[in-house]
Amino acid sequence: MTSVHKKHYGFPCLFQTFLFGLLLFSSTFSLQAGGLKPRLVVLTDIGPNDIEPDDRESLIRLFSSADLFEIEALCAGTGWNTGNYPPGWKDSIMVTIDAYEKDLPNLMKRSDQKDFLPDESKQTFGYWPSADYLRSRTMLGSSKMGYSVLGNNNNSAGSDQIIKLADEADERPLHIAVWGGGNTVAQAIWRVQQERTTDELKTFLHKLRIYTITDQDKPWTASGTVPNYSSSSHQWMRREFEKDLLFIWDECAWLHQNSTGVNRWAEYSSNIQGHGNLGAMYPKYRWGVEGDTPSYMYLMAPGLSDPDEPMHGSWGGYAQWMKTQDGSTYAYVNYNGTPAYDTCYKYVNYFYRANFNNFAARMDWAKDGSGNRNPILVVNNDSTCSVLTVKPLQGTSMIIDAAGSYDPDGNTLSFKWWFMPCAGTWKQPITIADASSARTSVSVPSGSAGMNFHLVCEVTDNGSPALTSYRRIIFEPTDQMTGVSNITNQKMQLQKNNHSTAVFDITGRRVSLAGGHIGVTSRVVLRKDELNRTQPLVIIGKNK
Repeated sequence: MTSVHKKHYGFPCLFQTFLFGLLLFSSTFSLQAGGLKPRLVVLTDIGPNDIEPDDRESLIRLFSSADLFEIEALCAGTGWNTGNYPPGWKDSIMVTIDAYEKDLPNLMKRSDQKDFLPDESKQTFGYWPSADYLRSRTMLGSSKMGYSVLGNNNNSAGSDQIIKLADEADERPLHIAVWGGGNTVAQAIWRVQQERTTDELKTFLHKLRIYTITDQDKPWTASGTVPNYSSSSHQWMRREFEKDLLFIWDECAWLHQNSTGVNRWAEYSSNIQGHGNLGAMYPKYRWGVEGDTPSYMYLMAPGLSDPDEPMHGSWGGYAQWMKTQDGSTYAYVNYNGTPAYDTCYKYVNYFYRANFNNFAARMDWAKDGSGNRNPILVVNNDSTCSVLTVKPLQGTSMIIDAAGSYDPDGNTLSFKWWFMPCAGTWKQPITIADASSARTSVSVPSGSAGMNFHLVCEVTDNGSPALTSYRRIIFEPTDQMTGVSNITNQKMQLQKNNHSTAVFDITGRRVSLAGGHIGVTSRVVLRKDELNRTQPLVIIGKNK
């Protein structure tokens, strides 16, 4: 894998006040604002409700969270239920946008948005795009499926738009959520391959993050029948561009969502259907419920994972880099019969309730212009949604403090700290003291230097419905003090301990105790009684 797959970018979580022309955000916004939203392209085989209702369902959920995504394109095209895509079916997107437009005045109250930006080409978290913007981003993609149709006669407005978006001077990745077939993005890649140099093609590919819901660029095959993967442009993309293209092929999260939605349909009927204009057009399932939703869920719940790391585990599931079902190509996959499937199922099942509650709360806003909002999670005074990375000394303990977290609606918060073994290289149990408190101490195992493990801070309010926010902390233990990354502008906190220990500040510098003061090499001097107990972590280690 190339380094492009490891690039990290953060999402600010705490609200700040911004004034853009006529647009005013107030200080009550609940999730995050100020940073640019992730860029999203949707390839959908949406159609009439009697043929393909689940795409409409997933689109409605996406629009209820449109403040979290910069929706760059909505491309209607082929999939299992369409054959050659009828152009008129694109209207299914348009009528859903019409419903969104009617609910916008209520949805905008969630972040106190008063108006729309004159230029909506760059959107910050918390910004609800106008319906006209979404209409301008709705277009047709490939009308036919399969690798064999790639070529000069297969260009579409959708494939052209993907090329245009990837070429923009924007450092953010372009996430391609493939609800039907991925022929539209394959055509874009094919064209760039024909027209550009090898290095230019790599630059283009490094911008893309593809998440496919199964493989719908080949004919549907019944259970027990061997699929013809060689006919799919998906296999072509994986085979030709394995080292330069982040490609997730999901065969777990969508099945869980599909079946769980059916089994719990009463919750959708009472909490989603009929809530606002979007809820009024939310259709009952035919095959399953919202099977395409996981394709963008890995971008939600900021702070829970790095979207460039499919093995982190998130609302969108879990996928592992290995040989795919076709027996010849490699990608991030989670198909049945593999440990990755079991891990994926475990976490999408665990996160399902928080995921659904988030949707239900947003539909309350669509209906009433009021509702519950997510807690603001602040870890060690860091209010961004970046995944934190800390580098403690093995065999020591580390304090992680989320006491600065709060709820924008004044609800009571409960805390849960837990270890996610699938995501790191250290698999043995981790001791977490006070795992249900705002402030915890994590024991860093001896022998863990050179490895890593992942801790998740989960904060839930007692609103209706209860909403959850997350923060992931990656521990990379060392055999010497190297400091903490992703935490800035912090001081230090003194921890009382016996004389056999030393105290380090968050940069890894040793703190000397002298009289009534604490001294550090940067000459920052604080009295012991001036230290704020809610300030962030210290690392307590034995004298060396």
